[in-house]
Amino acid sequence: MPCHVEHPGFAIVSGGAPAGTGLEAIVLEARRTRDFARITEAIPYARFLGIDVDVKGDEITTCMRYRDDLVGNPALPALHGGTLGALLEHAAIFELLWTEEVKPLPKTINITVEYLRSARPRDTFARAEITKRGRRVANVYATAWQDRRDRPMAQAHAHFLLR
Repeated sequence: MPCHVEHPGFAIVSGGAPAGTGLEAIVLEARRTRDFARITEAIPYARFLGIDVDVKGDEITTCMRYRDDLVGNPALPALHGGTLGALLEHAAIFELLWTEEVKPLPKTINITVEYLRSARPRDTFARAEITKRGRRVANVYATAWQDRRDRPMAQAHAHFLLR
C-alpha cells in the first residue's frame, strides 16, 4: 500500500518503498546528484502542471511548461491565475527544500499573489528568495516572468510552517 504525506495541493508518494525513502531521502538524493527531477516527480500537482526545476550554482529556477489546458482566458489568451499562483508557491517550497534543512514538506500558512500583467501562452519561470527563516516559520518572496526577468507577471509573499 503506498504511503502518502498529505499537504494541501501536494502529496508525496513513496509507493511502499522501504523506510528512509520518503521526501527527506528524495531531497538528499536530489542535492547529492543536483537533479531536481525526483522531487518534482514525487509531487503529483507539480507533475500535473508540468513544472521543471533548473539548478545553476546556488540558484534554482522553476519552470512551468506551456500547455493549452493552462489557459484560463482563451479570448486573450492568458494563463489561468491559479496556475501562476501554484507556480509561485511551488518555487517558494522548492527554494526551502533545496537551501534549508527542511525535513517534512513546509506547510503553507498563507500566500498573497499580486498579478501584475497577463501571462501569455508560453513557458513561465519563477524564482524565490527566503527573506526570513525562523525556527518555525519562513517568509519567502517569489517572482514569475516569461520573456524578461525584469518584467515580472506575478509575485508572491508566502509564509510557511516548518515542522
